[in-house]
Amino acid sequence: MTGPVLITGASRGLGAALAEALSPAFHIVAVARTTGALEELDDRIQAKGGSATLAPMDVTQPEAMATLCRGIHDRWGNLRLWLHCAVHAAPLSPASTVDAKDWQKSVDVNATATARLISYVAPLLGTDGQAVFFDDARGGSKFFGAYGATKAAQIALAQSWAAETERTGPIVRILQPKPMATATRARFFPGEDRDPLTSTADEAARLIGQLDLG
Repeated sequence: MTGPVLITGASRGLGAALAEALSPAFHIVAVARTTGALEELDDRIQAKGGSATLAPMDVTQPEAMATLCRGIHDRWGNLRLWLHCAVHAAPLSPASTVDAKDWQKSVDVNATATARLISYVAPLLGTDGQAVFFDDARGGSKFFGAYGATKAAQIALAQSWAAETERTGPIVRILQPKPMATATRARFFPGEDRDPLTSTADEAARLIGQLDLG
């Protein structure tokens, strides 16, 4: 199957590492809110001999995502692969004191936007494309209530989609990343010894190795 690779949440962390790792072989459509970080990613991709289309958009905006997917259809006709890395990591908090705004943003980004994107992206993937989600929900861990609950909702959506398309496609995969030395993890675990943590580049390579991209 031909077509580009769509990465939502591509500006930093695992999303950016996946974009860089895949860029020598695939055109990358990189989605994130931060224009500057996307431009830096584009520089690194070009340095590897790859190419990217930058989409500085908010995944929670239905009109923006509809425009993006229509543009992909008009230019390429389909998608080879969708890697969904966009996430809102709310500050850690006891479940009894979760901030209402942080809760709503977590729901909007981690659950609602994912459900909407599945409906928009599925036609572009057709029967042969692949969608990939990353399960790091930490459900039930203390202080991870907002993140854990909403990320678990995202993974439940992906699991249902995977079951529904097992025979018809697209292929839907849910992968488990190892703990990585990211800025988000540093906020969650300040003072943690980062030496044992996996780099995003190494983890991107490992996760890509689990995909059938032949």
